[in-house]
Amino acid sequence: MHPILILKTGALGDVVRTTAILPGLHLVHPGARVTWVTAPGAVDLVRLHPGVAEVVALDARSAASCAAVRTRLEMTRWEWIISLDDEEPLCALASALACERLSGARLDSLGQRGYTTDVGPWFDMGLLSVHGKVEADRRKVANTRSHPEILTSMLGLPMGKPELHVEPVHTASAQRFAERHALSRHGAIVGLNTGAGGRWRSKMLTVERTLQSAELVSRALEGKASFVLFGGADERDRNAEIVRAAQGRIRLVDAGVDNSLLDFAALIGLCDVLVTSDSLALHVALARGVRAVAFFAPTSAAEIEMYQLGEKVQSTAPDYCSYKPDADTSSLTPERIAAATMRQLAILHEARARRS
Repeated sequence: MHPILILKTGALGDVVRTTAILPGLHLVHPGARVTWVTAPGAVDLVRLHPGVAEVVALDARSAASCAAVRTRLEMTRWEWIISLDDEEPLCALASALACERLSGARLDSLGQRGYTTDVGPWFDMGLLSVHGKVEADRRKVANTRSHPEILTSMLGLPMGKPELHVEPVHTASAQRFAERHALSRHGAIVGLNTGAGGRWRSKMLTVERTLQSAELVSRALEGKASFVLFGGADERDRNAEIVRAAQGRIRLVDAGVDNSLLDFAALIGLCDVLVTSDSLALHVALARGVRAVAFFAPTSAAEIEMYQLGEKVQSTAPDYCSYKPDADTSSLTPERIAAATMRQLAILHEARARRS
């Protein structure tokens, strides 16, 4: 047994895409037993992955949780600790555990946060960058490599694909949803996840452009399409507005905003193509093998690896990838979104034809 510890919490989408390191990790280290430490709300995203032997939930805001997890993990001498979070409690945990090799964020001899040199390509673009924030931001904007490519290359691993597994109960629930709304009887199933929570307003596609994009796709398919609306709790009012505005324009089915993570993943698995912002839904789709059309304005399209499962529609405005909450999204037109969606549906249709 080769005990390897991964410390990765952070945004839910980041947790999903980080699972891309697992296939290469097991290929290069046969017999590895991987333990993954993540936030309580992210446990479901990794606990069913065949490359993860154990998931440990840690609430970084709770001193009691941090102490309990440390006590639990101190019972093992780790062959390799991969520490991918820059929060102080995670850095402290990584530094406190006995290991043969540590890669990532940790506390130095003075108790200051830092990171090991082998993971410079990742942390040089972040808040801990030894080059300072201005240079870190410049490197982030100039970067042309996807996050999975950066992570695996700096760890000396071949790049794999992320995976997100669901349980039969979630698959069955999604199938009941599909049957209840007769999705299979109305042609293509196109998911719409065009919100992005409350933080990044300019990650979103406006309500009207969302509907115009869907209308163009529906028209091109001669009405033979169902659109499934996705979102989280922050999109409740926005999605209700989309539902009202869609009446008489497209066949829209609301998937709701209160789904558990695995129900959400199973529902996305129903789609032929998902039109999505740079958000959790994008990473879920790719991890579930669902084709995606992803649009980008304030954030970097280069950071996203599509795994030949879709395409990116990138803002052409001067403030693209500026990480501004009010970045210009006007170049993310319905025509561009719809054309990309139709291309992905055509690729899917051709693939299915070859298999039949």
